[in-house]
Amino acid sequence: MTPSISSLIATDRCRSTPTTSRRKPSGRSSRTQGFDLKSASAGPGAIAYEQFGAIHLLDTATGAERRVDIRVSGDLPEVRPGLRKVPAPSIQNAHISPTGVRAVFEARGEIITVPALKGDARDLTNTPGTAERDPAWSPDGQRIAWFSDASGEYALHISDQSGVGTPKIINLGTPPSYFYAPRWSPDSSKIAYIDKHMTLWYVDVAAGTPVRVDADRFETPYLVNDSSWSPDGKWLAYTKYLPSALRAVFVHSLDQKRSYQVTDGLSDARSPVFDAGGKLLFFTASTNVGPASSWLDMSGINRPVTRSVYVAVLAKDTPSPLAPESDEEKPAEKPAVAAPPAAPAAGAAAAPAAAPGTAAPAPVPPVTIDVENIGQRVLALPIPAKNYDSIFAGKAGTLYLLEGSLIPGEDGPGPLSVSVFDLAKRKVESFAEGVTSFDVSANGEKVLVRQGESWSIGPSTAPFKAGEGGALKLADVEVYVDPRAEWRQMYAEVWRIERDFFYDPGFHGLDLKATAKRYEPYLERVASRADLNYLFEEMLGWISAGHTFVGGGDGPMAKRVKGGLLGCDFAIENGRYRFARVYNGENWNPNLQAPLTQPGVNVSAGEYLLAVRGRDLTARDNVYQALEGTAGKAVVIRVGPNADGTGARDVTVVPVDEEGSLRHLAWIEDNRRKVDQLSGGRVAYVHMPDTGGGGYTSFNRYYFAQVGKEGAVIDDRFNHGGLLADYVIDLMRRPAMSRIAGRDGEDQTSPGAAIFGPKVMIVNEMAGSGGDALPWYFRKAGIGPLVGTRTWGGLIGIFGYPPLMDGGGVTAPRVAIYNLEGDWEVENRGIAPDYEVEFDPKAWRAGRDPQLEKAVELVMEALKKNPLPTYKRPPYPKHN
Repeated sequence: MTPSISSLIATDRCRSTPTTSRRKPSGRSSRTQGFDLKSASAGPGAIAYEQFGAIHLLDTATGAERRVDIRVSGDLPEVRPGLRKVPAPSIQNAHISPTGVRAVFEARGEIITVPALKGDARDLTNTPGTAERDPAWSPDGQRIAWFSDASGEYALHISDQSGVGTPKIINLGTPPSYFYAPRWSPDSSKIAYIDKHMTLWYVDVAAGTPVRVDADRFETPYLVNDSSWSPDGKWLAYTKYLPSALRAVFVHSLDQKRSYQVTDGLSDARSPVFDAGGKLLFFTASTNVGPASSWLDMSGINRPVTRSVYVAVLAKDTPSPLAPESDEEKPAEKPAVAAPPAAPAAGAAAAPAAAPGTAAPAPVPPVTIDVENIGQRVLALPIPAKNYDSIFAGKAGTLYLLEGSLIPGEDGPGPLSVSVFDLAKRKVESFAEGVTSFDVSANGEKVLVRQGESWSIGPSTAPFKAGEGGALKLADVEVYVDPRAEWRQMYAEVWRIERDFFYDPGFHGLDLKATAKRYEPYLERVASRADLNYLFEEMLGWISAGHTFVGGGDGPMAKRVKGGLLGCDFAIENGRYRFARVYNGENWNPNLQAPLTQPGVNVSAGEYLLAVRGRDLTARDNVYQALEGTAGKAVVIRVGPNADGTGARDVTVVPVDEEGSLRHLAWIEDNRRKVDQLSGGRVAYVHMPDTGGGGYTSFNRYYFAQVGKEGAVIDDRFNHGGLLADYVIDLMRRPAMSRIAGRDGEDQTSPGAAIFGPKVMIVNEMAGSGGDALPWYFRKAGIGPLVGTRTWGGLIGIFGYPPLMDGGGVTAPRVAIYNLEGDWEVENRGIAPDYEVEFDPKAWRAGRDPQLEKAVELVMEALKKNPLPTYKRPPYPKHN
């Protein structure tokens, strides 16, 4: 019996969708050893199939199979070691040296210092195949610390700032983890840092033993080390979450081994920093962040947040820095008489000599914090309330304020504005604009600023001016790259990421070590970065979780030439290209420009495209070749009603480089008109393309514009996720509470922004993540039935992974969602519809959408069974 292709593939283990039963394949089958079959093709007497990068033949007569010996001889340029430039986007975790003469960067797994003006860049580590991360320069300028996986797990390395000599290595304990943001104490004796498990630590460099300070409460994408050392190195200020999901400021005494809460918890406090004088602690706090405090809910989108800046006076006998001021005449000061230097006591050690060209360090007075009643010593600084992302302390009484937009855009927070506050003058001045990274030198004299892809070191005085040499000279920075060594490191890194970030410590029953060992021999066959990603995809599939993604990396990049698209469908008729459909845009919207419907262009379906840029165009020509390289440029085309060119006219159009958004808009509008037609104008239609910014915008635009209709069809198809759509659910289930009558016009219902009638949601297999949660919540809330096909089934969230050293990345699903009864409900199952309706391509080609039609039918049936209530205005009261 000849085996079928389906029986061949049936023996392969499926790792993305669990099966409820096992069916014995018929006939002979291939022994796959659990490796994926990618494709199969039947030929004369055999089936050829690809399995994990190899080609096999299965003899259909005998059942014998063999691997085809394929040998490719080539230069394999991607495996060659050599020096490579470090592009600006790959630079991360940058800091400034204590006096601002150099900056230190992490790039491509190396630690590199770059001079502000004179000299050359210096690769301190030069360790191909080892990841070196997150450098920090000691305040005394002599050492640099970073995290390195040279030993197989990340440890703290401390090296001379010149890179000469063997680094001191401090083991950070077990279990191993990822570590972030090392921060030196002012006396360069200790380093504070955090780990992936949200724990704040510090380590005494001489002793080398980590000390636990505190651990945070909630796992969120905002894992930051906002700790700040007191000038004497005896206190650490930091923040952590309270049960309310707001943060409070704490101070930790190293001597007492105890932490104290400073702020009262009635605001969201961030960014505590000690003033250089040691008597004040600055921080920001917000009292309107509440609606935006839940990072995973759609209800937090578009919420303006403002923060004010405060100062806590640490000791009870310290006067207020904001005490009333008064100009008064003062007596003339008498010149001071210098006292002769005192002789050192017998046996006393000499004070350390100052470094050449520097002054001897002044003694640091001890910092006193009187915790009792400290809330009464918290004062608001005279700084306007804005959305401060963070603050930095400079010289005594100087604060740098990094300000973001009140409402971040869909693409993230965007560049920041920096201002500087002088406590003595009680004045705020603008410092710099368009900033994406910022740091202040330990002596407060210089700052490191990134604006766009440019990094500059300049004086800390406002307004910011880059150093005399301008931007740091990064164009010539090179590192030595050994691709095979990098690939081995990244292989281990990927398994570490899964080990430390995957939400289930049991990894869905998978033996991570055994699986890593099983796939490791294939590393030797990897000949390109694409091969490495292929290997990652195969091995990570065994975790059996959605949202396990692989991508990026340093591979060859082909030069991309933008084409030019007109936002239309073509048909070939009479030897010419004819416009079969012209897509409308929103020409007031820069992101939805339709080239053919602009004022003065007015191209209509049925007309012919006769020429492009003066060149006659026939059906024998490639229309897209004629438009190549025209995106965003003014192009003259000839159009007309007849194929022979009679009645033609020339118009100027600006082609676009993609028209998917125009086609998506057309699909939405076609659906909306169809629902309106089928329901006689009684039912609204709203599409949710995602549950992030795009879905928020689409819902707000279409739902509220159709308030007044009796019911609604909510289309979740092709929803690619984002956040949890509590905002949408809450609005759709709002009940009518009252009516409002005025002297004139019609009565209104409260709440007003609502559709009170029946609702149906359409789902399909291309809706996932937040697109899974939306129909799940829709059903749980009892809003209405689901129509279509089962959703994708991926509801374990992803965020915040360390990048691979060459810029690639993988994910390890890290926050899973379960129901209130204690069951994992959606992951690997999806949400099944109440009414299963398959997508029918034949009906679609005929202009029908059976899923949409069924949804409208159900809404109309519900309206017939339970019509919306009508309300009668009561008689007016008579009180006299």
